[in-house]
Amino acid sequence: MFNHKAFYILLIGCILLVLAACNQDKEAVAKDETENNTSEHVDDTGTTKNEPEEATLVLPDVVLQKGDNSEDVKNLQKVLTELGYEITISETFSQETVWALTDFQLQSGNLAITGIYDEETRQELDNYLEQELVVKPGDGLPFKEDEFLDEDTIIIGNPYEVLALINKQHALPEGFIPSDLVVPDVRFPFVEDLPKKQMRQVAADALEKMFTDADAESLDLFAQSGYRSYERQVSLFATYASNYGEEEANKFSARPGESEHQTGLTMDVTSPHVNYALVTEFGETEEGIWLEKHAAEYGFIIRYPKGKEDITGYQYEPWHLRYVGVKAATEIMERGITLEEYLEEKLTD
Repeated sequence: MFNHKAFYILLIGCILLVLAACNQDKEAVAKDETENNTSEHVDDTGTTKNEPEEATLVLPDVVLQKGDNSEDVKNLQKVLTELGYEITISETFSQETVWALTDFQLQSGNLAITGIYDEETRQELDNYLEQELVVKPGDGLPFKEDEFLDEDTIIIGNPYEVLALINKQHALPEGFIPSDLVVPDVRFPFVEDLPKKQMRQVAADALEKMFTDADAESLDLFAQSGYRSYERQVSLFATYASNYGEEEANKFSARPGESEHQTGLTMDVTSPHVNYALVTEFGETEEGIWLEKHAAEYGFIIRYPKGKEDITGYQYEPWHLRYVGVKAATEIMERGITLEEYLEEKLTD
């Protein structure tokens, strides 16, 4: 007689044996995968240990700058920490990240000093990694937090950053003199070798390209006033304040430390159509109209646009060009906003 009870017990036993064998196979596969993803390490006692392999460093191939948020930013930060920069790894292009890049660019000697990650910086970082070159964080630019001068004004910590906001609430350090000042190869309406002919290298290169293209359009652009030292601004503002009163003078002239000219990223431009003067009528000339349309292609913005006086704190100045890089300049000019508005959006998103 067929024993059903014994049959079912035997069947259940077979099923359990099969399940146990499958589980052992899975554990073996998982163990193999774990071992494949680790490298052997022998400690001081001679014992061999398995350690996870280091993650591959990936340098982004896109332009990145302050306020950007992405996985590319995180990858860049990992590379910077590999070089010794003690910065927070996140997806936010923070002020720490700006400083680290600026410091690296200053120490490299081969790069434009901007605080912006671009193709040239990518190549140099890649070279440092491949050649195992040493960078000493802070040797080019010691890290410094923004600090309050008084209850109304902040002294910025990184004056080399091309996206640094300089206005009546954000000032440059008194002793800041850019180390990369040069005289751009463009026309000036005077022959004297004056400091105001100077700009920082990255801005000078862009100005030269812009003037070359303007020449091709038969335009008569002239550079009038670039770099201005803190001490020169002291004298200049004192003269204006004496003639017009301090409050009125501050509508068209900056107090010492609050002038963009001290950054070396600014150039006032003019033309013979307005007798080389810096006047609002320049905006109506062929040169002024062309600049408003094309300045961003070279990384410049018209810093004090018409109708934005309440935001910038200064009157309309169609002659005042500020270098911020092509990426930021394009958005600012296309949207008709100011540097203040652009940075506020980027840093609060």
